[in-house]
Amino acid sequence: MSFPKGFLWGGDISANQCEGGWDEGGKSPNMTDYHTGGNVNEPRMATYIMPDGTYGKTPAMIENCNLPEGAKLAINPDEFYPNHKATDFYHHYKEDIAMFAELGFKAFNMTLSWARIFPKGIKAGINPEGVEFYHNVFKECLKYGIEPLVHLYKYDMPAFYIEELGGWKNRVLIDEFVEFGKASIDEFQEVTYWSTFNEINAAQFSILDSSNQEEVQRQYQVLHNQLVASAKVVKYLHDNYPNKKIGCMQAGIFTHALTCDPEDELANQKEMQTNFWYAGDVFVRGYYPSYAKHLWKELNITLDITEEDTKALKEGTVDFFEFSYYFSNCVTTHLDGEEATGNLNFMSKKNPYLKESDWGWAIDPKGLKFFMHEIYDRYQIPLMNCENGLGAFDILEEDGRVHDQYRIDYMREHVKAMSEGIDEGVDLMGYTWWGCIDLVSASTGEIRKRYGFIYVDVDDFGNGTYKRYKKDSFEYCKKVYTSNGEDLD
Repeated sequence: MSFPKGFLWGGDISANQCEGGWDEGGKSPNMTDYHTGGNVNEPRMATYIMPDGTYGKTPAMIENCNLPEGAKLAINPDEFYPNHKATDFYHHYKEDIAMFAELGFKAFNMTLSWARIFPKGIKAGINPEGVEFYHNVFKECLKYGIEPLVHLYKYDMPAFYIEELGGWKNRVLIDEFVEFGKASIDEFQEVTYWSTFNEINAAQFSILDSSNQEEVQRQYQVLHNQLVASAKVVKYLHDNYPNKKIGCMQAGIFTHALTCDPEDELANQKEMQTNFWYAGDVFVRGYYPSYAKHLWKELNITLDITEEDTKALKEGTVDFFEFSYYFSNCVTTHLDGEEATGNLNFMSKKNPYLKESDWGWAIDPKGLKFFMHEIYDRYQIPLMNCENGLGAFDILEEDGRVHDQYRIDYMREHVKAMSEGIDEGVDLMGYTWWGCIDLVSASTGEIRKRYGFIYVDVDDFGNGTYKRYKKDSFEYCKKVYTSNGEDLD
């Protein structure tokens, strides 16, 4: 079990899923502040108001309102918005970070809320209260020897960018994001590890089954604009802070061929190219992959790519590659096979060799080892497994205990897989468990889908004391992290 000295063991949250304080400290609303709760059967909805004062709903999307003509995003007093308070890290951060330190964290993977730093964009200026909040968070981390790993973006830009500028499809957002990135890097000198985007490929795979040509064109242009913005921030950090490191993160859409039929192998190769390697090749290599033009032709899209864009992509390649890994799925050209379930899943089939979580996600630690090799052999830069975890129904007992052996088992097998990959030559720099403290699910808005080692006493509708409790997995994680991955029993 040979995790290197200085390995970054830690945990991961995002501002809009954990922070709360949605209208405090000078923050403006972001898109998720208008999203109601949902579940696996009922989607989250974005709420709006019509000129005549009537409220309405539309399926929630992170960066596209799809509002009726004349409608404006609005908070309906008759609805509940789970992200408004979330699990209240905004008011509990000192207590939470102290518990992270007890767990043995060496790194805390988090996001800045763009809407808290620049509530109304660059021209309206920086929000000093937001800046002070994050300085206090970083100060608390460093007091315990925890390195912040700070992502600039995870679905948390001010909502007015979407309402007034159309969101990321507007190239104006490139400059807005770059200035946000520059200002944050300059301001938060205490941060060594940065990342531009969390799940940058989300803009792409979210529409692969759409027959709406306009939406396909829009989302691929959105991804291009984000890749350019990312590259420009990367170059700025390299030019001005050579001792700091910066990455970009991909959502782990990992698939196996369901059968040994060569057609399945080819279908799976295309799935991985389209969903995973496409964006990764750009932010690591600095240019679009060889199959990109064929893909654009197949999708009948034409991207607005300028010479300046091409130059920026080449000059802004990252120092390390971040990815999430929760589960894998299978791809097949055959009609038989049971449909798989899971976040970010599109037309995949269940793997008959794997067990599943409460939410139907296949548990595949061997797949983690396999894909670590695939990524590292392709890019040859350090890897960061910055999201891995198990969402489950947890029960808080009367004695304040949560018995989550299933989470311990999941963690053990995935840490073993990472250790084996490292022994076999993969350069893995760190591992941060997703939802190290309970938070709001991005896809469903639920809190009962719990990932944390720390239980927060609140339900899907904001009822509870918000008191923190240590789950059984808390002590197990502490043992793993403090032993540098040597003690897994």
